[in-house]
Amino acid sequence: MRERLLMNLTIAWEALVANRLRSVLTALGIIFGVAAVITMLAIGRGAQVEILRQIELVGVNNIEIKPVVEQKDEPIPALAKGGGKRKFSKGLDLEDARAIAQTLPSVAAVSPEVILDNYVIYEGRRRSAKLIGVEPDFFALANIELRKGQMFSRHQIRHAEPVCIIGNGIKKKVFPRSDALGKRIKVGQKWLTVIGVNRNIEVTDQAQENLGIRNYNLDIYTPLNTLLVRYLNRAKLKADPNGEEEDEEDEKNKSDKNKNYHQIDRLVVKVDQTELLSATADVISRLLKRLHNGVVDFEIVIPMQLLEQQQRTKDIFNLVLSAIAGISLLVGGIGIMNIMLASVTERTREIGTRLAIGAKKEDIIQQFLLEALLISLSGGLIGVVLGVVAAQMVSELADIDTIVAPSSIFISFGVASAIGIIFGISPARKAAQKNPVESLRYE
Repeated sequence: MRERLLMNLTIAWEALVANRLRSVLTALGIIFGVAAVITMLAIGRGAQVEILRQIELVGVNNIEIKPVVEQKDEPIPALAKGGGKRKFSKGLDLEDARAIAQTLPSVAAVSPEVILDNYVIYEGRRRSAKLIGVEPDFFALANIELRKGQMFSRHQIRHAEPVCIIGNGIKKKVFPRSDALGKRIKVGQKWLTVIGVNRNIEVTDQAQENLGIRNYNLDIYTPLNTLLVRYLNRAKLKADPNGEEEDEEDEKNKSDKNKNYHQIDRLVVKVDQTELLSATADVISRLLKRLHNGVVDFEIVIPMQLLEQQQRTKDIFNLVLSAIAGISLLVGGIGIMNIMLASVTERTREIGTRLAIGAKKEDIIQQFLLEALLISLSGGLIGVVLGVVAAQMVSELADIDTIVAPSSIFISFGVASAIGIIFGISPARKAAQKNPVESLRYE
């Protein structure tokens, strides 16, 4: 039995080699079908990993609240006809953060942020940077870990001490060959002591564009109280409490006060359970509207829902593309069957000769099945190589993350093999049913 199988395999291989051009043209459908499937699955897998990476950046159960600057408030309805005054809102501030934390039992943590565009000076080198006033909960909510150093202490927060934690990108630019811990850097017109350095965080351009995520590696973090006391507190109209001379940034920020009356620039709320995200966001919206005198000068975003919707859209898109690629595999299988049927007709005398010298019908079926299977396997192998190369080219040329998973290779290769067997059965059976005497008379 084994010897007959090897002999039939040898005959099938010799027949394919003898008709190289026909064999290659027959395998083209399988080649491009397998390559297309692998490429599409690689694009889909890359998109999925990118979504998961963005989820890690924004947090799984986070709600983001942003102030709306220059909000055009509607007049009070009761006074609208008489030209009544517009409603007044105090803007998004720390009182809102405390109210959310104290009112909603589903809230696990609240992290307010104040963001100032500034610059850092060290040893005569000036670099642009963002100074971010945060509380310790910010680092846990944003999944930012310290590479070295320590977190802000209660004493530093309470007394608004001039300390900071810098991003890994700032460390590389300002302290390329030295240790940053304990060094004093000038941020704007104030000196801050570096007490920690964050780990490097991969933030893609897509995440920055779609979710408004900053490049955390280029940020300088200081206690929120430090920023409000030593730099700028939009909620206060009085002069700097330290009596220090105002720099250009302070003057610019105060001149823009009428445009941005909000005390904080971002508020992140972490919810205990994912299923409570929508309900909590609705309660927060109603609470803030009441605190802001009915003025909706804030925007509430649930990044998780945006990412899930984005993932569903990409899944549908990839499913459609994979289905189209699968159709090309089906067309390739039909091509194999057509070519094999034509081959059976052309090789009638060969079939008759084999049957006349003692070959069984099972041998003829096995021979033509092996021919179809060899075409599918060789086309599948070439398609796998072509698909991997195409996925890498898409990643480099289109700047899209692509990941070729072993499962996609096995699936596409397995489907190609199955197609060779399925579409080779009919020609093989037709060849085996030939009458030896009539086949030898065929010209």
